[in-house]
Amino acid sequence: MFSQLTDLDLRLIRVFLAIVDAGGITPAQATLNIGQSTISTQLATLETRLGYRLCERGRAGFNLSARGEQFVDAARALLSAVDTFGMQVRNVGRKLVGTLDIGMIGHTPMSASARISDAIGRFRARDQSVRFSILVRSPGELEELLLNGRIQIGIGYFWHRVPSLEYTEVFAEDQFAYCAKGHPLFAQAGKVTADAAAQHEWAWRSYPVPEAESSSPPRNVTAVADNMEAVAMLVLSGHHLGYLPAHFAAPFVAQGLLAALNPARMRYRVAFHMVTRARPHRTDIVAAFIDDMKAAHAAPMRDVDA
Repeated sequence: MFSQLTDLDLRLIRVFLAIVDAGGITPAQATLNIGQSTISTQLATLETRLGYRLCERGRAGFNLSARGEQFVDAARALLSAVDTFGMQVRNVGRKLVGTLDIGMIGHTPMSASARISDAIGRFRARDQSVRFSILVRSPGELEELLLNGRIQIGIGYFWHRVPSLEYTEVFAEDQFAYCAKGHPLFAQAGKVTADAAAQHEWAWRSYPVPEAESSSPPRNVTAVADNMEAVAMLVLSGHHLGYLPAHFAAPFVAQGLLAALNPARMRYRVAFHMVTRARPHRTDIVAAFIDDMKAAHAAPMRDVDA
């Protein structure tokens, strides 16, 4: 069991987390750039130092033990603290020092991405030395990461509200119902009635979309997906109808592969939010970035989606 933490212990912990992230010793070789036998030896050394087994490995595959799962969380917190400490020491005197972990959904509109980039630029102009970490996840995953402290800011579509989180609208997105070139309704695209569309099969989101359901939710849903890429794939098959963001569908429309069923009637708008933990849990870094996001969205900007 650890009595004093050494540089060797930190190296062994980093190796272990690399194994966890890669999903096993063999795939971790590419990440660590060392051989399998060396990785196995280092993992065994760490387990000896700890006094318990972290994982099972062998023909049955790689699986964390119950203690290993707890150790992963503690190890990540330790290394994050070590990295933050090193950054603070190197930048004594600066007002903002540390890390900022941001989670986003994929394929945000270009205008929204430009606003976020503007906010990052404003933040970088501050007296700061902050390491940014940006990852892309689904809305449900973003909320979970916020709640367990893995990220400080989430940007995306959230269909419900968690009491311990605060939601600030940052942009909105128009979604239209589309059909593909091979679909029977393609020739009538632009003037398809809701009754006519209801006779055909639909692809729908696997999570609630209150904005769409409050207007005219389809009854004949025969396929579900949790992201727009999958919905697009189903629609492009020529068998399903489905809603897609206008900016995401635009390249397919330009190629003649998709067409909106009835842009005037079969549409809805969803709001996207910047989500953070409640104010008592915010760091100065998070508060500063929130201010910069608000300033970026208040400033005039050319519509880059056009």
